[in-house]
Amino acid sequence: MKFGVIGFGYWGPNIVRNLMNLEGSEVTAIAEISPAARKRAQKAYPGVRVIQDAHEVLRSADNDAIAVVSPVWTHYELAKEALENGKHVFVEKPFTVSRSQGEELIELAQRKKLIIMVDHTFLFTGAVRKIAQLLDEGSLGKLYYYDSTRVNLGLFQHDVNVLWDLAPHDLSIMDHLLRAKPEAIVATGQEHLNGHEDIAFMTLYFPDKVIAHINVNWLSPVKVRTTLIGGEKRMLVWNDLEADEKIKIYDKGINITNQEGVYKLLVSYRSGDMWAPQLEQAEALHRELTYFVECASSGVEPFNNGEAGLRVVNMLEAASRSMKQRGALTYL
Repeated sequence: MKFGVIGFGYWGPNIVRNLMNLEGSEVTAIAEISPAARKRAQKAYPGVRVIQDAHEVLRSADNDAIAVVSPVWTHYELAKEALENGKHVFVEKPFTVSRSQGEELIELAQRKKLIIMVDHTFLFTGAVRKIAQLLDEGSLGKLYYYDSTRVNLGLFQHDVNVLWDLAPHDLSIMDHLLRAKPEAIVATGQEHLNGHEDIAFMTLYFPDKVIAHINVNWLSPVKVRTTLIGGEKRMLVWNDLEADEKIKIYDKGINITNQEGVYKLLVSYRSGDMWAPQLEQAEALHRELTYFVECASSGVEPFNNGEAGLRVVNMLEAASRSMKQRGALTYL
């Protein structure tokens, strides 16, 4: 499968590297606006055509698929032109800047019988794959909450706020694991430096009393990538910064019984073992791009398709509306 890549900034080099090392794929052209980035791309890949004009890559008959690795405000136009020219599309997160844009791209891809895959790389990590397995097996029991923290100092974006920059990671993971649509969202945030919110908090209300909370922050003195998932049977902690034992499962919980004849609940605490399951060791992006080539070649719809990307955009839009009203409850 021959790829054209649009963008060689922060994430683009990782896309190109993996595609070049992927059996059955080839990068034919890279389009990049920045002269310095073009120079880096040409030096790293002297056999690949590096140009400034993205439209030339999008229209070229040499390409079967396009990887859109550019700012989110460019995604819609670039992906639309790729689809109109008969190319499968691999697009960076978040999918689009609005629900209407996402819906139009999905309809176009369906009409053209083409694949859209949104780059939700974390879904292909050994950690998320193991958590999904544990939830499918019912190891945690009935879920109570999902709590995620993704904070660090920088990198400040100039076109989107911290919610649209960092939260797509957590929202896509949560959407994949919980497999349920939130009923309502509350979001708060504040901007301090460049006119965009640099700290934000989201609370999502799901059916069956499941609640989720997401904390994203560009102004933290320390880097934290931690997710807690609480269930009736067990509780799980995922620390993505741990070199070993990224996931720890705790056989801890609360047992509640109703004592007959007494108007109160009796609460007892259960404290059992902790264990850390072994995780698959493979680069998530390599696994994801392998899956993209397989889906595009076979016509199988990927699970991180346009619809999955649109669900994340819907949550981000609802959170943005809530944040503008200082935490108003916003229904989806």
